[in-house]
Amino acid sequence: MTLWKPDPSFYPSAKMAMQAPAERHAYVAALNPDGENKPDAICVVDLDPDSGSYSQVVHQLELPNIGDELHHFGWNACSSALCPYAPHPHLERRYLVVPGLRSSRIYIIDTKADPRRPEIVKTLEPEEVMEKSGYSRPHTVHCGPDAIYISAMGSKNGDDGPGGIFLLDHFSFDVIGPWELHRGDQELAYDFWWHLAEDVLISSEWGKPSQFENGLVPEDLLGNKYGHRIHFWDLRKRRLQQSIDIGKEHQMLLELRPAHDPTKQYGFAGVVVSTEDLSASVWAWRRRGGEWQMEKVITIPPVPAEEDVLPEALKPFKAVPPLVSDIDLSLDDRFLYVACWGTGELHQYDVSDPFKPQLTGKVEIGGVVNRKGHPKAEGELLGAPQMVEISRDGRRVYFTNSLYSSWDDQFYPGGMSGWMVKVNTRPDGGMDIDPDFFVDFGKTRVHQVRLEGGDASTDSYCYPS
Repeated sequence: MTLWKPDPSFYPSAKMAMQAPAERHAYVAALNPDGENKPDAICVVDLDPDSGSYSQVVHQLELPNIGDELHHFGWNACSSALCPYAPHPHLERRYLVVPGLRSSRIYIIDTKADPRRPEIVKTLEPEEVMEKSGYSRPHTVHCGPDAIYISAMGSKNGDDGPGGIFLLDHFSFDVIGPWELHRGDQELAYDFWWHLAEDVLISSEWGKPSQFENGLVPEDLLGNKYGHRIHFWDLRKRRLQQSIDIGKEHQMLLELRPAHDPTKQYGFAGVVVSTEDLSASVWAWRRRGGEWQMEKVITIPPVPAEEDVLPEALKPFKAVPPLVSDIDLSLDDRFLYVACWGTGELHQYDVSDPFKPQLTGKVEIGGVVNRKGHPKAEGELLGAPQMVEISRDGRRVYFTNSLYSSWDDQFYPGGMSGWMVKVNTRPDGGMDIDPDFFVDFGKTRVHQVRLEGGDASTDSYCYPS
């Protein structure tokens, strides 16, 4: 008789997940920009302070194609498999689902045999992805209880049609098809997440492929043509229920971070820039009287700068905008981390009251003008805190410095190198850059980080903390 047990890295609640063992390694999306003529890779970084290879890349899995532009990726399965209605409770957190944002190719990478030497076991070619899903430019990956969900930035014809979400089968990884049945007037896409216990999916907006693949389009930004709406869907019926426009000046409503506790119906959304004053902002959503509402809860102002030290895209403004490119929420729903890719800062806010955040910590590294260094690195650093990942216990925060190759070149001209940094946090707030952890990837740029066993932006929980 076979005894089936859930994957030990799955936890019913976020509170239980916080008691999990510390991560020993990270998987990092590494990309080689145009002109390098090298494939992208998934790098394995040693995170064990007692290891002789701590803070080093211990393996690099090179992909077989050139020009994929790795960006976001995720696990095939996570704690959502323990939800009461999950049809596959005995899945394993075993495979990384890795899309190429530029190529629309998807790699399935097995980490089980040797977690430090993962292997590609399946490749979904762009033609198959686009034909079966109706979409292109796959972006965010979330392990749902019933399937693997992937958002996509464009239609199969690029700009000609809406972006959206499609599904992969948990076992075969075949494309099942598009997720939406009734999309209303939703056109732009980017991130998505959900309140599983409430059968609510939330999605956000960046822009069309032509608005990001070759860099920021200044005319579209100043014309307020990037995304500025958030969408609330009936998850089961796959139907758009409500859209909220937060104001066309609030350009690029990107990362979404709902509360981890399923009894809480709120979350946070990051906005890259305001065309009115170059500030960045964080908004919070909640449901009142059956309707969803959005409220700005954090505003981060730009920093004045001399024109001669700014890249061409910013010279007319004589200032550095914060450019909030990522946010992340600790598993206890207490601390929100906000990456300011323009000014070179990572902010920590106590969001115990989600509508009255309190700034409790800040670290500085990189930045368009400051280019502040690290104790283990020589000289100035290009890039800044960009993709952020939090350990399950909330005591360690990791971040990388690359946004997207063409955008890197616009805002950090001169040849950005890739790096990864660790921040140590204090239980009641406050944080410091770890002086002993710095990973230099050379000319290879790095984006999203996934931690062994799960992290703060991977899992969904169906039981209260």
